[in-house]
Amino acid sequence: MRMETSLSQKQVMQLRLAPQILQRIEVLQLATLDLKGLVEREMEMNPTIEIETQDPVSTPSAEELTPVGDSKTLEDTDAGVPSDDQLMAEFDRLENLNQEWKDFAPSFRGRGGGGGEKDKKMEAMNNTADTRESLQDVLERQLAMLNLKERDAKICAYMVWNIDENGYLRYQIDDEFVKDIDVDPPCTPADAEDCLELIQTFEPAGIGARDLKECLLLQLESTNTKYKYDLEIEIVRDHLEDVMANRLPKIAKALNEPIEVIHEAVIFIRSLNPKPGLVYSNAQVHYVVPDVVVDKIDGKYEVRVEDSYIPKISISRHYVDMLQAGADDPKVRAYVKKKIESAKWLMESIEQRKSTLSRIAQEIVDYQTPFLEKGLDALRPLKMQFIADKVGVHVSTVSRAISEKYMQTPRGIFALRYFFNGGTTSAAGEETSIISVKQKVREIIEHEDKQHPLSDEEIAAALKQQGLEIARRTVTKYRKQLGIPSSRQRRVYV
Repeated sequence: MRMETSLSQKQVMQLRLAPQILQRIEVLQLATLDLKGLVEREMEMNPTIEIETQDPVSTPSAEELTPVGDSKTLEDTDAGVPSDDQLMAEFDRLENLNQEWKDFAPSFRGRGGGGGEKDKKMEAMNNTADTRESLQDVLERQLAMLNLKERDAKICAYMVWNIDENGYLRYQIDDEFVKDIDVDPPCTPADAEDCLELIQTFEPAGIGARDLKECLLLQLESTNTKYKYDLEIEIVRDHLEDVMANRLPKIAKALNEPIEVIHEAVIFIRSLNPKPGLVYSNAQVHYVVPDVVVDKIDGKYEVRVEDSYIPKISISRHYVDMLQAGADDPKVRAYVKKKIESAKWLMESIEQRKSTLSRIAQEIVDYQTPFLEKGLDALRPLKMQFIADKVGVHVSTVSRAISEKYMQTPRGIFALRYFFNGGTTSAAGEETSIISVKQKVREIIEHEDKQHPLSDEEIAAALKQQGLEIARRTVTKYRKQLGIPSSRQRRVYV
């Protein structure tokens, strides 16, 4: 078999999306705050974009983007038009603009930037934005009050920084664990155990535990409590799995105690904190900014896209004039024209996003008006294809438009995807959404006899009485999705 290399040509056809289309797809699927960030970044990188004033410049037409002809020279233009030297100086500045912003951004954020006095102040301000103590800060502060020897303090500090945000030490204390502790003489597992035992006396109670049982026992055995919880300690130590499975009769029989006494003890055990470290969690709270707002005007629900957070941008008149006056310099013309076209594409993409999102949201609201009027029981099944056909777009456009976006309605704020769900047909032939069925399951369980909770089969029978034919296994699936335990675990012993 002969093997050789050769050059050959072939003609193929490929479907590729233009950059403008890709940008519009990206802008469409961005949430409001993400779009705000995109616009701000584009303003940094594109000098032709500016914040729109009270007298905004209209988007330049194709004629404005075309430089003047040879018959019109710089001498024929207005006196305010820059000269050739000014144009070249401006072009050089534009060429270096991206690098200038890269150099500027770190110092503005307080990172790097030369280490000047202003940068240090900015860094200090950024570092003090969140004044809440972390779990490790709280534990180290308590550790410093004990006046330990330097070696013991180092071992304890090492243990503290290996406790996770929930308050647990998830490592096994062995030779491998202690080998990285830099003390003299070297730390042994026994030394680490002694230090951990000391840390477990700190606040919050239960800190430094290695599993749930130890965490609960530390809280029950805390020296800061004036009561003795001997029964609760015995239950946690020997019957924690039975507590989690709500097998109270078994615990009562094993401990030879009345079921009522066991019930009260279990109630107290369940009031303990299984994750004590989260008391000092620094996790940020993420707030939802609605992308669409629904208002009831003259008895009709109308949609408006919330864009007050997005900067109103326009194209600088200065650069449009520069483009027209720069016919004699192709480099200036090409650069400025490219930047203006990029700004124009961005503005058009934002407008198209607003239009598409508004039309899709209005169709959703029109279809789900019964939900807005009557509540969750009236939520109707809805498929994306239905809305896509109504608006006249592809179903993928609907999917991108509702991605990570929220709607503020008179009944609260909901993710746009919340309104898209499957359904089931009732005995009367009406379609009921799955979310509505789940709500009915929850309501049936909330009103059941707590001493004799309903089984999944009995819940299915109750739904049938309401005209909904739901299989028992479907009820089980919905109950688990709602985070509701089984009937045995829901039973209350009094």
